Amino acid sequence: MSRRVPLAEKKRLAASFFFSRDHGDISHAGQFFTTIATQLTRSLPVLRPLISQAIQEHSDIWKQRLSEQWKYLILDPLKNAPAQSIQLVVVIDALDECDSKDDIQLILKLLAQARCLETIRLRVFVTSRPETTILLGFRNLPGEAYQEFVLHDIPPPTVNQDISIFFRRKLSSVKSEPGLSTTPWPGEPTIQRLVEKAAGLFIYAATICRFIRDDNNTPEDQLSAILEEDHDTPSQPPTKHLDDMYTKLLQHSVVGKQAVSKDDHLAVWFRKIVGSIIIMFKVIATKEIAKLLHVRTISTTLASLHSVLSVSEDEGQPVRIFHPSFRDFLLDSHRCLDSRFSIDPKESHITLFRNCIMLLAELRQDLCNLREPGVSVGDIAEHIIQQYIPAHIHYACRYWFHHFQLGNPIREDMDRILRFLEHDFLHWLEALSLIKEVSNGVLIVTDLEITLRVS
Repeated sequence: MSRRVPLAEKKRLAASFFFSRDHGDISHAGQFFTTIATQLTRSLPVLRPLISQAIQEHSDIWKQRLSEQWKYLILDPLKNAPAQSIQLVVVIDALDECDSKDDIQLILKLLAQARCLETIRLRVFVTSRPETTILLGFRNLPGEAYQEFVLHDIPPPTVNQDISIFFRRKLSSVKSEPGLSTTPWPGEPTIQRLVEKAAGLFIYAATICRFIRDDNNTPEDQLSAILEEDHDTPSQPPTKHLDDMYTKLLQHSVVGKQAVSKDDHLAVWFRKIVGSIIIMFKVIATKEIAKLLHVRTISTTLASLHSVLSVSEDEGQPVRIFHPSFRDFLLDSHRCLDSRFSIDPKESHITLFRNCIMLLAELRQDLCNLREPGVSVGDIAEHIIQQYIPAHIHYACRYWFHHFQLGNPIREDMDRILRFLEHDFLHWLEALSLIKEVSNGVLIVTDLEITLRVS
């Protein structure tokens, strides 16, 4: 028989936000507090009139600083709400994926102000990798404002038990596959071996399960590829098991049993396509990435990488990395020891710069074919702009110089920029105004002037 829990004892999940560098608007903090406020109105209706009033009094709140958004949309409404004893929980996942270090530290500082709330109490659950910015942000807070919980301090048996449950549940559905339904597959000893190889990493377990469910190979073959004997060294880096898994997945999925060298077509194609995807500043559709790279399609290369990349059969959908650890692995030559897959970030950045600058050369005057020089950008329908400036052109206009800065340019690349300034600069400015990126263009021009002066 259940008992009624008094409101004062309830802890409500009031709101959540997941940061991700690969997902446009959630890679930065611009919509963080407005999103939290919107969810709060749904979780606790008494806040709705207070937040609505704040929006009426500050109609441009979405453009104001984070501190103003926090104060007017969240802190003040919680302070002024009708008295009731309740505890709300807000979950912030992957704060380290926010692309601004200053915003990260400011968010932590602002959230700590929730300590002043008396009736409606707010608790915030933050997950993050222990990066320097995050650690400094917490250290600048008073000790009583937060409690630190390090996942690596959880006893290994507890973690392993959770991972074994995960493996059993995920792989149980595979038992219904033809040829596996009448056998105890994969068997408890195999489950325990997978748990040992996971070494406490859930991303290992999740990636393995996706790999085993590959539609192009049998589950037994996929599992055998993972369970091949390792040659451990006496001193192993913390990421060894994860790195070994990624290496095996790539060897099996990209080249199979072929004798492929670093300079062979498959390896070169992998580094060009995947190397671009993992360093791009914004996620765009698969077909738009192909246009950005000046190739017909990238779907064939990506089709075998479903265990590490989120790839849709619809080329109009974006391709995303499942977990940042895959990007970290490919970009670190000390971890990715198979040179066929190791990505040189500087080389990938300069390649993208060259592709972007080629696209900018295709720009022309009156890009949207308006034939009305005095028309306001605000009067142009959004679908018209997207028709003439699709995502790959938009990306090239916005990020070409960022890739140049992070690449390893040679003299010919400086010549490319000079030709751009001579022939395409004004067309680029027009494109920036149409996609509402003029402010970023001004910053690019400023940095470009410094670069040319130094050169």
